[in-house]
Amino acid sequence: MNILVCISSVPDTTSPINFTDNNQSFDKNGITFIINPYDEFCLTKAIFIKENKSATITVLNVGKNTNDSVLRKALAIGADNAVRINQEAENSKIVAKCIVEYCQDKNFDIIFCGRESIDYNGGKVPGFIAEKLNLPFINGCVGMDIKNETMELKREIDNGHEICESAFPAVIAGQKGLVEEKDLRIPSMRGIMSARTKSLEVIESTINIENNIKVIHYEKPIQRSECKMINEDNVEELVDLLNNEAKVI
Repeated sequence: MNILVCISSVPDTTSPINFTDNNQSFDKNGITFIINPYDEFCLTKAIFIKENKSATITVLNVGKNTNDSVLRKALAIGADNAVRINQEAENSKIVAKCIVEYCQDKNFDIIFCGRESIDYNGGKVPGFIAEKLNLPFINGCVGMDIKNETMELKREIDNGHEICESAFPAVIAGQKGLVEEKDLRIPSMRGIMSARTKSLEVIESTINIENNIKVIHYEKPIQRSECKMINEDNVEELVDLLNNEAKVI
């Protein structure tokens, strides 16, 4: 079985987020980047399949060489091959077209993508890939059981789940539930050392699409107010705070 896992590089949620150029650009200085969590669920599922069946896992990223660290982590976790398409990932259409172009002659049985990336939350890439490759598309996948010639898939819908069956090949957009968080693989020291010596295949993109989306500015969410603890006997202070700070009385 030939499996492709598309991965993106996203900021660690614990990193401080700041903007530059009059709040028109994301400031990457001091940011730690990780594999998009939804993509990591897919990668772990691919490894489970590999451990139970004969399979080869290729991880694919669209981006610049600053993304190489997430590809090496994917190799350390258990991927066999890593490919980076050297193209600035400016928007979902550019990323998807790069992936489609790469897949044209590869005969993948399963193409995994995270349901969305946690930075821009676009969620458009998996469906675009399936449409352009004319493949079945299962979105929001939270369960997967491979039969002989088909897959039984469980996807999340409003207030419930849908069970469906798909032939190979197919595009699967996974999320939490495809595997459990406790099952996510932590790279072993042996895996890390092995990943350092593996070569990354870098492909120059031939996609030439004008980016018609312009960021006007970014805004941080309003910070939550601090919680003040008042002694239960201090009624006067409570009334003062409600009146002068909270402005509710």
